[in-house]
Amino acid sequence: REQHIRREKATSNVCTAQALLAIMAGCYAVWHGAEGLREIGVRVHRLATQLALTLEKHHFKFTYENFFDTLHIDVGSRADLIMQRALDAGYNLRRIDASSIGVSLDELSSEAEVKLLVAIFTGRNEEIPLEKPQAMLPAFAVRSSQYLGHPVFKEHRSETEMMRYLRKLSDWDLALDRTMIPLGSCTMKLNAASEMMPVTWRQFSDIHPFAPLEQAEGYREMFDELEAMLAEATGYDAVSLQPNSGAQGEYAGLLAIRAYHESRGDSQRNICLIPQSAHGTNPASAALAGMEVVIVACDEDGDIDIADLVLKAEEHADRLAAIMVTYPSTHGIFERNIRELCAIIHGYGGQVYLDGANFNAQVGLAAPGLYGSDVSHLNLHKTFAIPHGGGGPGVGPIAVKEHLKPFLPGHSVVPLEHRGGLAVSAAPWGSALVDVIPWMYLRMMGADGLKKASQVAILNANYIAQRLKANGAYEVLYSDADGHVAHECIIDVRPYKDSAGVSVDDIAKRLMDYGFHAPTMSFPVPGTLMIEPTESETLAELDRFCDAMLAIREEIRRIENGEWTHEDNPLVNAPHTLADLTGDWNRGYDR
Repeated sequence: REQHIRREKATSNVCTAQALLAIMAGCYAVWHGAEGLREIGVRVHRLATQLALTLEKHHFKFTYENFFDTLHIDVGSRADLIMQRALDAGYNLRRIDASSIGVSLDELSSEAEVKLLVAIFTGRNEEIPLEKPQAMLPAFAVRSSQYLGHPVFKEHRSETEMMRYLRKLSDWDLALDRTMIPLGSCTMKLNAASEMMPVTWRQFSDIHPFAPLEQAEGYREMFDELEAMLAEATGYDAVSLQPNSGAQGEYAGLLAIRAYHESRGDSQRNICLIPQSAHGTNPASAALAGMEVVIVACDEDGDIDIADLVLKAEEHADRLAAIMVTYPSTHGIFERNIRELCAIIHGYGGQVYLDGANFNAQVGLAAPGLYGSDVSHLNLHKTFAIPHGGGGPGVGPIAVKEHLKPFLPGHSVVPLEHRGGLAVSAAPWGSALVDVIPWMYLRMMGADGLKKASQVAILNANYIAQRLKANGAYEVLYSDADGHVAHECIIDVRPYKDSAGVSVDDIAKRLMDYGFHAPTMSFPVPGTLMIEPTESETLAELDRFCDAMLAIREEIRRIENGEWTHEDNPLVNAPHTLADLTGDWNRGYDR
């Protein structure tokens, strides 16, 4: 909301939340409740104290006096030997420095594991009895306040009850398993079960982000193959999978551009041109990267105004760092002058950042790296089938031309070859586990399938646009010279506010009565609906949506004709719940 309203004054570029992970954590708390979480914590801490006290008895020292589940152990000159013993026993310990090793326990740890750790540190083969556990938390760290007091944290302690609770929650959602989700700029496409299944395989799910690289050779091969496939699809020369979202990818790409200019002695280049048709996160990402945002106008057809672009580029020639352009634009059209735009920016010494949020309309048909762009992020949680609903987790890799490759995100813990840029994620490959999904998608679709998907996505959007504008039902706000849109279209419903007292919100609510999730409201144009059907929907589902929209238009017409009042009609009163339909009815229209 801040990005859409404040644009260049926005200070947060967050887009893909990690809400799905928060939901998982919430369900964990619902299952265990306050008592269960405390029991887990107490048990883990007791095991940690047993390990600490037993090692202390064998003359090991600790860096910190207070601890919960993690020990920093001073082992002197024995660090290499202990680390090797641990590897031989199948354990990864943390090497902190030349003489210190870190050990963390969790709810899966056991007394047997603690005894094995003691043997690893002491080097003794005979079983060493563990010291008695103690409560060693300092008084200031012991919680005395109540927590998780809501009844939901006490009611679902059997698997049957938990199953029913989760099902009830899912029944309250209008998700892709029930209907098309036509959210413009979101690409809510099918997440096929076959693509998702490998996420549950323990060979992928049980590897720590900082496990030794030689223990993750399969993962590294998958990373390399995924990066190569994405580079080929985009026409770029290198890809980093580190960013966790599209906005984080934007940030990483802009940091690469800043570092590139600085490497050439052009540190004064900090102006970022952003068209009015750009994605909402762009201005905020530029601000976070330390750039000044200058807005470029669009013409009446929704295209970037080339004359205004040249004017702004000339005005800021010495300080021009980049332009951020969304292609196809958020207006739902392909920019006619995209090659010319790239050439203009390069002519004034700037770099072209092409936002890949709408890449679902390009795969197999066009490649940004081949028509002039220098860097793009890709939304793998849009175009490449990672689930986008429920709040991620997303992956927003950046793809760059050769001259920006040295400035891709690096990492302070895990060395990444030829990548010296600032890290943008805590883990070297970001949300590594979900990278399995786009790898599966790309391998199963193949080049022909990817191209067909883009073609059908564009075809579906144009089918909806043509049906909705037929006979003057709705106005499609932007289209090209031939009357076509890209992969999404913007429907203008603003006139109905004056003619019938109906707002875009009313239409969105009424769509719920017809069994549909609303399209994107009031972005990028206030008071409009932006519709993106993706390639996943059948002709029957497209027709069902169009029939609903056309029926709503007829309802608006009945208000315009005076049959229903502005204050009492099916749109302003929507949605109509079961309680509404089965209770007392005193409205000016029948059930």
